Amino acid sequence: MPETPTHPRTVLLTGAAGFIGSHTAEALLARGDRVVGVDNLDDFYAPEMKRRTLEGLASAPGGAGFTFAESDIRDADRMGALLSEHRVTDIIHLAARAGVRPSIQKPALYADVNVNGTMVLLEAARVAGVERFVMASSSSVYGNNEKVPFAETDDVSAPISPYAATKRACELIAHSHHHLYGMPIACLRFFTVFGPRQRPDLAIMKFMRLISAGESIPVFGDGSTSRDFTFIDDIVTGVLAALERIPEHGYRVWNLGGNHPVSLSEMIETVAAAVGTPAKIDRQPMQPGDVNRTYADLSRSSAELGYEPRTPFDEGVRRQWVWARDALGVGR
Repeated sequence: MPETPTHPRTVLLTGAAGFIGSHTAEALLARGDRVVGVDNLDDFYAPEMKRRTLEGLASAPGGAGFTFAESDIRDADRMGALLSEHRVTDIIHLAARAGVRPSIQKPALYADVNVNGTMVLLEAARVAGVERFVMASSSSVYGNNEKVPFAETDDVSAPISPYAATKRACELIAHSHHHLYGMPIACLRFFTVFGPRQRPDLAIMKFMRLISAGESIPVFGDGSTSRDFTFIDDIVTGVLAALERIPEHGYRVWNLGGNHPVSLSEMIETVAAAVGTPAKIDRQPMQPGDVNRTYADLSRSSAELGYEPRTPFDEGVRRQWVWARDALGVGR
């Protein structure tokens, strides 16, 4: 993996109070970087959870280097002022309206936040002379690609949800921006991230809560759909590697996945084993916008980033359950 920079950098990190953002902030702070965290504390899930996360960042190793700004990424004046005031060298852009199914109910909102927000940040970065830009994309851009594993060179012109379409749009906007202005930009296609502090609406966290309470869990389809689950520590390692390596490439798309797809049925069995309680299944039809499978081809990210996922799925689930039990009191 790339070595730690020889001098501290100042990173504007959007979505800093969220799941992936907070773990990324911890890693940046631990290596001595300064972090300007941006988050609007949206009520997609409980803002108090995000506030507790921010309190933890302030007291984490290197936490003295953390500054938080409650703001919306669509606020161009505010973004420009933050970049200038803090002399930001790099941007890691993780903020977005998340979720495939909610995007079907609110497609215009998703387009505004995800696409317009990204455009605002790119333009602010250009004006401020930011050196590097890393942004979160998603495995959802691959749609129901029949070819597996999914490679960065595959056709991604057929997304099947508004969320996926916004993520692909952001990749295209980033490409045009790099072509025009030359700022190095990395687009990272995350594959189903899980681990401590995972959003409460995502399947593993939701299933832990329901199974431990003896409640039935909704299962869409016959359980054969699969996801390439990726533990949060592996994702953060990939994000930092992309930040260091992107100047060598200019514009680049990289997959960050677990490289070991797990079926829905197997995932439920693993979660139930960690919780120590059998799962009660509430079988429901497949949901619009859901893809049948995801599976990351890691050839490019391995060769160019040294990326190698190291956390087996069952170990990651156990670690998430310990956190959910101890930090949230789930199952008690």
